[in-house]
Amino acid sequence: MGLSISRFINNFNFLMFLFFTLMYSYQLIYIFIAFKAKREKKREEKEVTFRRYAVIISARNEGMVIGELIKSIKNQKYPQDLVDIFVVADNCTDNTASASSNAGAIVRERFNADQVGKGYALDFMMKIIEKEYSYKKYAGYFVIDADNLLDENYIAEMNKSFGRGYRILTSYRNSKNYDQNWISAGYSLWFLHEAEYLNLPRMTINASCAISGTGFLLDAELIRSNGGWVHHLLTEDIEFSACQIIKGEKIGYCRNAIIYDEQPVTFTQSWNQRLRWAKGFYQVFAKYGRDLVRGIFKGKRNGFSCFDMTMTIMPGMLISSISIMAYAGVCLAGIFDMYSVNEIIHTTTKALLGSSVWYYCMIFMLGFITTLTEWKKIHCSGWKKVAYMFTFPLFMFTYVPISVVALVKDVKWKPITHTVVKTVDEITRVRRISMK
Repeated sequence: MGLSISRFINNFNFLMFLFFTLMYSYQLIYIFIAFKAKREKKREEKEVTFRRYAVIISARNEGMVIGELIKSIKNQKYPQDLVDIFVVADNCTDNTASASSNAGAIVRERFNADQVGKGYALDFMMKIIEKEYSYKKYAGYFVIDADNLLDENYIAEMNKSFGRGYRILTSYRNSKNYDQNWISAGYSLWFLHEAEYLNLPRMTINASCAISGTGFLLDAELIRSNGGWVHHLLTEDIEFSACQIIKGEKIGYCRNAIIYDEQPVTFTQSWNQRLRWAKGFYQVFAKYGRDLVRGIFKGKRNGFSCFDMTMTIMPGMLISSISIMAYAGVCLAGIFDMYSVNEIIHTTTKALLGSSVWYYCMIFMLGFITTLTEWKKIHCSGWKKVAYMFTFPLFMFTYVPISVVALVKDVKWKPITHTVVKTVDEITRVRRISMK
């Protein structure tokens, strides 16, 4: 029995390695595509059409930080008369509405204890804009989170990419608080990797990108034809991306448009947020997985984009969790065979350690490459940049228990408290000081 179980463990380990290699090896090719794209010269626009935009901010008790965001929008190097700022104060119990109004935004309050979540707030405000401000004929809607800050060229750069025919655009997601601790750095490093080593190569090969939470631009006519914002799963951004890719839409990426996002710093906040994300990915996979798989084999131009999105929402961490549980089950089975229990535990432990080391090294390399190439855009001291490369895989490993809990737990949307009050200049000053 001991020999057969040992053989099973080794074969199972090899099959899991083969599965992940076959499913995700294309993302290694993405890295080389990104390297090539990074060396290409910036495209110069001969003529730029200035379009009118509405910036929509969904805010839940964000009175502390929303003022700085609105200031950063008003400091844009873009005609201010073509940018209107709309804030939906969603179920707020603080001064978000007054702080936003005082800063110069158009504010509407929303109170609904049943329909909770960003998707409902976005739809609420989009319908108000269409009803009360349709005469302004906005070309598109920017969706920005209340804790964000925009680089001064953000709208101008997004406008250039919008003019190249993309009806949905995402941007370069940087961080306000990369240097705060290993949790905020873990988030930040992943979003930088997602921007430059997932979305950039997708753009390069004319595949579709995916919007991620904040910092994206939507064609107003697309939203009107869509009936507003009709996506209300726990990850409404990924749901929207999957839905549009199935329809054949190409989501673009503007790497020159930089948005600064605040990341959680406590494990409790991080657990709750990523639990919602994991549950949301399961929901999207359940709702759109079949259509995405069909899109892969229909031979349409977006077949690869359907495959890529399938791999994005496929619960890979859950599969890793199942592997761990399978190893644990084998160990329990060995208890009933006292003559082989030591050998089984030894083989299982060796397999687990081997897999963990392999995954750690793989994730470390992703973090290392991203840190190296984005070094000048990461706003923290040099020694922290190096240290957080080593903690990045540990941050990613914590998705394993999260993915298991999300499978069985009823998850509700919960707000994340934001407290980092900075200007763009204060964020970038950290890097300038560390370079002296």
